[in-house]
Amino acid sequence: MGHHTLLLGTAYYPGTRIDLRLPFSHRGVAVNWVVLIAGGFVEMLMALSLKESHGFSRLTPSLLFIVFAVLSFAMLSYALKTLPVGTAYAVWTGIGAAGTAMLGMIFLDEPRDLVRLVSIVLIIAGVVGLRLASGGAA
Repeated sequence: MGHHTLLLGTAYYPGTRIDLRLPFSHRGVAVNWVVLIAGGFVEMLMALSLKESHGFSRLTPSLLFIVFAVLSFAMLSYALKTLPVGTAYAVWTGIGAAGTAMLGMIFLDEPRDLVRLVSIVLIIAGVVGLRLASGGAA
């Protein structure tokens, strides 16, 4: 079974180049988990682009938001071919929510209080728990 990827495009975000790749020609659930997790990370980029768009008043971040939104939902849709919808959606949103909160604290000087940090840890624990509970089964 070969490992093939399809280059969907290259995104440039302040100081970062991101090649957007989607695995294809694979069978099995493991690849769908990789796609789902990657989609959660793309969701983080979507949220940050939305923030930087300033209510869609800035063109480049607004366009990036659209690209990241379409890509993230496409990746979720791909993963749902074999993964349970409840688990997949919770993992996708959990990665996006926890990751965006962490990036906000790191790069946007958002509050770093104990309650926020514990809440992020709980989200991550939930994502890991759902992944373990699924046992990799479709």
